[in-house]
Amino acid sequence: MADKSQSFRDVVVWQKAHAFTLAIYRCTDAFPKHELFGLTSQLRRAAASIPSNFVEGFRKRTKPDKLRFYNIAQGSADECLYQLILANDLRYVDTTALQAQLEEVSRLLQGYINGLERDGS
Repeated sequence: MADKSQSFRDVVVWQKAHAFTLAIYRCTDAFPKHELFGLTSQLRRAAASIPSNFVEGFRKRTKPDKLRFYNIAQGSADECLYQLILANDLRYVDTTALQAQLEEVSRLLQGYINGLERDGS
């Protein structure tokens, strides 16, 4: 499945994950300054980890290597979900739209993983 695209930039999963990461950076600008080295940093790192690990997996040659990095990306998405729930519950910002955006990224990533697992190569 991954071999059909010439560049990770061509893959919708990466495009959506990158857009999500940009949205997280904009959103966390509104967090309290005392969270700069706490939740702000942690959420930004976890968000950037999603497209970063996708890119790293995309370039790997074997299916197990690819799946390892895609699984890490999925774990980072789950981490982001919790952090968005926390930011929302702390009333830093309303993260409802970001949670929906993240759920779409997570679904697309899972579909990509499922397709790779079905693929015989």
